[in-house]
Amino acid sequence: MAKQHNRDTEIASSTAVGAAVARTVGTVKARARAVEHVMEPAASGSAPEHERIAQLAYSYWQARGCPQGSPEEDWLRAEGELGKPATGAKA
Repeated sequence: MAKQHNRDTEIASSTAVGAAVARTVGTVKARARAVEHVMEPAASGSAPEHERIAQLAYSYWQARGCPQGSPEEDWLRAEGELGKPATGAKA
């Protein structure tokens, strides 16, 4: 009986954790879509560069442990790494 209780507790706990992770992932994806919308490429020819920046910024965010907060930091860092001026920056 105790083993069944422990198993039920583990399942309930893992289900709660899974639900929390799903909510967090949903929030992160929504924020990523919002950031991509704000930082859309100015010209259609820059779409591949935009995608490279987005991928690099996402990797920086993951390396920082997927924190809540400002994704712009990672985006600007990625732009700098790839040698593209920051959006809205003056030359």
